[in-house]
Amino acid sequence: MTKKLFLAVLLVLGLCITAQAEEAKPLQLAVLNPFQLVPADQSISGLSLNLIYVVNKNVSGISLGSGINSATGDVKGIEWGLGNWVDGLFNGWQGGLLNHTGGRFVGLQSGIVNVTKGDFSGIQGGLVNWAEKVVHGVKLGLFNYSRDRFIGLQLGLLNVCEGQFSGLDLGVVNYVGGEYTGLQAGVINYAAKMHGLQFGLINSTKSLDGLQIGLGNYNGDKKPMEFMVLVNWAY
Repeated sequence: MTKKLFLAVLLVLGLCITAQAEEAKPLQLAVLNPFQLVPADQSISGLSLNLIYVVNKNVSGISLGSGINSATGDVKGIEWGLGNWVDGLFNGWQGGLLNHTGGRFVGLQSGIVNVTKGDFSGIQGGLVNWAEKVVHGVKLGLFNYSRDRFIGLQLGLLNVCEGQFSGLDLGVVNYVGGEYTGLQAGVINYAAKMHGLQFGLINSTKSLDGLQIGLGNYNGDKKPMEFMVLVNWAY
């Protein structure tokens, strides 16, 4: 009986220690991982400050650093640093020279290079904006790239969407590899299937259901005309 009671007490103590270890800590101070106040496998809920490089699991609150903020889990809140790297989901504002989110992103991503591997909802603003899944929102940059479907506004020098596009595409060069619905305006505009208006110097599509206005307008399905100067249309 005494032995069983002793084992039970040890079990309870072990569970308490585990639960305590898994609780998010309110403050993180770091110089260079592993030289940080809270170990990398624990979470932060509050304030995280780092000088060179910090790693934690889940982070909620504010992360500030002159170096790199890294999370192996999810992040909610504000993350500012020279670089921000999140393996999981992000909800909030991520600002730095390089921003990376491995999962879904909701909010504002601002920096020189912004990369989101999951679905994106919000605003991406930087020199290079890269999204690999569905985008709902706005992209502002020199080079905007979407691998999957895009819904919203894209403004930049070079805009590329490999999937479907619905909305407004404004740039020097606009390329859509899938079906386009909306307005595409730039010096050179291309959409595999165009439903709407193309306005630019050169407009090109494999299939037109709408209007092309420009110096040269090409419609691949030749209905009613394959090439027209100034205006081409098909309905």
